[in-house]
Amino acid sequence: MNLKKKYLKSFYRRDYIVILLGLSIYAISLTGFLIPYKVVMGGLGGVSLLIKYSTGIPIWASYFIINLLLLVLAWFFLGRKYVLKTLFSSVGLTIILNIAERHITVALVGNETMAILVGAIGCGIGLGMVLASNSSTGGTDIIAAIVTKYHYISMGRVLMYVDVFIILSSYLLFQSIEKVVIGFVISSIIYYAVDMVIDGSRQSVQFFIFSPKYDKIASHINSELERGCSVVDGVGWYSQEPQKIVMLMVRRNESTSVFRLVQRIDKDAFITQTNVTGVYGKGFEPMIGTKSKVDG
Repeated sequence: MNLKKKYLKSFYRRDYIVILLGLSIYAISLTGFLIPYKVVMGGLGGVSLLIKYSTGIPIWASYFIINLLLLVLAWFFLGRKYVLKTLFSSVGLTIILNIAERHITVALVGNETMAILVGAIGCGIGLGMVLASNSSTGGTDIIAAIVTKYHYISMGRVLMYVDVFIILSSYLLFQSIEKVVIGFVISSIIYYAVDMVIDGSRQSVQFFIFSPKYDKIASHINSELERGCSVVDGVGWYSQEPQKIVMLMVRRNESTSVFRLVQRIDKDAFITQTNVTGVYGKGFEPMIGTKSKVDG
């Protein structure tokens, strides 16, 4: 089996279990803690909540239909690889939400404040487990990915704009500033919990990879991860022998892919991973002091 086929099978059995567990935690947190108190949040989940509150259509149904349309767009604008990567979690969440909505019909906690806190943390943990397993539930992530592909703006900023719009839209339904504020609080807690699960609030990580197979590693980083990297010269001070070092920056949720790629090429490779608080340039954040076209 060649390296390319091995990479396409990089979702180990353990990953599927973790993804399903994360989706289950998210679905239970949403249906058992948040829905009974008619609160809203960002993302496609927030859109589905608004649809349910206003029409009674189950969350799983609206989520599935909207996500299906977004996946079709992703197929044309982002490619087959992105869709296949997202499909398992999207379908899985639809099924689990269907089951959860049919079996959880009352609030699991009687205190509203406690329910909102537990629900938000649970949703964040569940989504974090999915992202940490190198997957995605799609939704507004697809919109952000399409926008960032054609415009010089960070994905995080696009997601923020979309979430703000969704949460503010809840005012049209509830006519309540309190609901809007609670929506922002819930989304903030979810994002924080996601960051904690996938190891910190940093946006990007830096890798230094030491391996005699540096050329293969660098080539596969370019072709499979579609990330740029640099090969720099170094000297092992103990051995006094020259060596090549692969250096690259990736998003935090791409770290797992980097480790797996290196491991299958050279199990004895030496890798260091460093948290990076700011990465600016193509594929990351805009340069400080500059404005993107979208920002005006």
